[in-house]
Amino acid sequence: MERLSFDSSSLDATEEFLSRAYTPMRIGGRPQETGARIERRAVGDLVVDKLDFDYTMAYDAGSLGKVCLITLHRGTMADTTDGRDAVYGPGDTFLVAPPDRPYTGELRAARYTITMFDPALLGQVAANGGRHEGPVALTGLHAKDPAANRRLGSTVAFLRDHVIDAPDPGGLVVATAARHLAAVALSAFPNSLDDDTPHPADSRDAGTRTLRRAIDFIEENAHRDIGLADIAAAAFVTPRAVQYAFSRHARSTPLAHLRRVRLARAHRDLAAADRRTTGVMDVAARWGFAHPGRFAAAYREVYGTTPSATLRKGP
Repeated sequence: MERLSFDSSSLDATEEFLSRAYTPMRIGGRPQETGARIERRAVGDLVVDKLDFDYTMAYDAGSLGKVCLITLHRGTMADTTDGRDAVYGPGDTFLVAPPDRPYTGELRAARYTITMFDPALLGQVAANGGRHEGPVALTGLHAKDPAANRRLGSTVAFLRDHVIDAPDPGGLVVATAARHLAAVALSAFPNSLDDDTPHPADSRDAGTRTLRRAIDFIEENAHRDIGLADIAAAAFVTPRAVQYAFSRHARSTPLAHLRRVRLARAHRDLAAADRRTTGVMDVAARWGFAHPGRFAAAYREVYGTTPSATLRKGP
C-alpha cells in the first residue's frame, strides 16, 4: 500500500508534485488563492486520490497511460482538449482522456476523486464476461446515461471509502474491487465491444471436459486473484467457450462458481476460527468479500445463518 499526502500553497510545488504523481504537466495562470491538498492511496496498479483545489487552475498535461476516472464533488472542471468545451459539475464521473492521449482543461475551485487503473484490466473483465479476447478500449468520455453515471460514482465511492482506505486492505479484496470497477466502467462508457459477436468454434469447445478442467482449476486456485481469462487458459479454450460450458452443463457461470467456492472456504474458516482473535470481516476479506452486508446476505442464503453465528459456534 502506498500512502502519500500533499498540502501546499505554492504553485511551483504543486506543478512539480502533479507532474511527478501523474504526468508532465504545466499549470497556467497566476491565481491569488493557491491552496492544494492531495491524498493518495495505491495498491499495485490501482490508484485512488482525493484532491482539493481552492483556486482556478488551467492545465496542459501529457498522457497518463492509465484509465483515469474523475468524480467531481465540488466546483467545476472544463475539458478543452482538441477544442472541446465540455464542463462537468458535482456528481459527474467521467474519463479525463484516453490513456494514450494528452489533455488540457481548467479546474475551478474543485474537490474531486481520481481513480486510475491499468487499461489491460478492461480486457480482462471483458474476457471474464465471455465477451471478448484481447485489448478493449473505452471510446467515449461520458457515461451513456444518468443511471450509468450514478453506478460509476457509487462504485468509486465504495472503493475509496471502504476498500482501499481500510487500515490494511487485503490483496484479493482490492483486486476484486478493481475488477468490479473496470466492469462497471465497461458497462457505463461506450466501448470497442459494442459490436462484438460470438465465434462458432466457442460453442463446439463447450463440453463437459472443459467444465471439469475449469472447475478443477477454480478449486485449486480460489485463494488467488483469478478471473475468467485464467480459468479459460487452464481449460485450454477461449473465455467464451468456458462460459458456454458452465451455462450448458452447470446452469451457472465460471465467476459465480468461483464466488461459491470462496464462500465455502470462508464458511470453513469461520467454523474453525477463534472468535477472540478473528473477526468476520477478517475471514471475508481473505476470500475477496469487501462489502459486509453483501457477504452476510450471500452467506445466509447458502448456509441459513449469519457469519457471526458460525464464528460464535467455532472451537
